[in-house]
Amino acid sequence: MSVPDSRSTPSKRSARPIILAIANQKGGVGKTTTAINLATTLAAAGEKVLLIDLDPQGNASTGLGIARGAREFGSYALLLDPDCPPDIAQPTLVPNLTIITAEPDLAGAEIELVAEPQREFRLRTALSGGNIQAHHYNFILIDCPPSLGLLTVNGLVAADLILVPLQCEFFALEGLTQLTRTIELVQRNLNPDLRMLGIVLTMYDRRNNLSDLVAADARGFFGKAVFETVIPRNIRVSEAPSHGKPVILYDYRSPGAQAYVRLAQEVLARVRPKGAARK
Repeated sequence: MSVPDSRSTPSKRSARPIILAIANQKGGVGKTTTAINLATTLAAAGEKVLLIDLDPQGNASTGLGIARGAREFGSYALLLDPDCPPDIAQPTLVPNLTIITAEPDLAGAEIELVAEPQREFRLRTALSGGNIQAHHYNFILIDCPPSLGLLTVNGLVAADLILVPLQCEFFALEGLTQLTRTIELVQRNLNPDLRMLGIVLTMYDRRNNLSDLVAADARGFFGKAVFETVIPRNIRVSEAPSHGKPVILYDYRSPGAQAYVRLAQEVLARVRPKGAARK
């Protein structure tokens, strides 16, 4: 998998947001934490960002302080409810960042989607319609569930780019092969424009030799697809969701927060030509 050259990014992206799926079929790798904090850091940099919580667990919604009682219409309605309101994105405590939450009904969406026509394209169709005013945003980030089911496939079909958080443990690296095959199948059959933005190493523990070994293996196999920034194990990153805040707001000076700031800078460098202005 190669890193897309921002200089060859299709011109059509200048007229619409960059849609980025954050996915890994393995749970506990820092996927939602990355989605929340990358979205926050991009918004803090002045980008207009929408985060779509496509995970039935709803952790991205919780991590941005959205109470469960305030999730009447969300990503389930976007995919399956014909009476979905015109604009279901909610503001967050972060300026420039809105969210489409994961409401409780999303837990049954995998089963319901099986019988739907164009079931893999439901999210793409919703994003190209008028329901969420996609043109209003510079970035749309999709927090996919930890599986390779229809919800994740919808995220990949709707996306321009995919970012993969990879925990610095052996089994996480082993599982990346299965995700790679799924991405290739989606590219071949459903979304030929999907490209790998990069792999970000998470939960890196400098005291653990295994972290160094996994990082070295990942860089040796995937090369420049692996971001230079590494997200460390950091207690502040773990504490922040219980306060309904991204770590960027909870403790900006913490090593975890600063790592996400650097990651956002790398993401921007990869998706935009040097010196290019945002919309």
